[in-house]
Amino acid sequence: MLEKNKNAIRAFKSAWFEKAARKAGISDDELCTAIREAMKGQADDLGGGVLKKRLNDNMHRSVILAKSEQYWVYAYLFAKKDRENIDSAELASFRKLAKAYAVLQADQVAQMLNNQLLLEICHEKTA
Repeated sequence: MLEKNKNAIRAFKSAWFEKAARKAGISDDELCTAIREAMKGQADDLGGGVLKKRLNDNMHRSVILAKSEQYWVYAYLFAKKDRENIDSAELASFRKLAKAYAVLQADQVAQMLNNQLLLEICHEKTA
């Protein structure tokens, strides 16, 4: 598994998400705050390790892929004014992606970080 320490939170964003968040003016600090809120249940659980979280004063929606409460990946961002929600085919794809991320080994994650396919935005210890 990716993280042995049950008291650590690691959050990442995909390279695509990085560009979309930058364009929308969403900071890494806001993303880390949103992860902490999602951990408290303040996100829509879409099942299969997929969450939807409001960002940017409710102007944007993000799709987060979660592996337990330790490993989180921002995968997709959309403006509420542009679309209401993701469709069922997109949800199925995100669930498959969440499964694929869930079985990644630490060296595979390190390689994705090295290749900048993923960017780490928070790595925090919890009490």
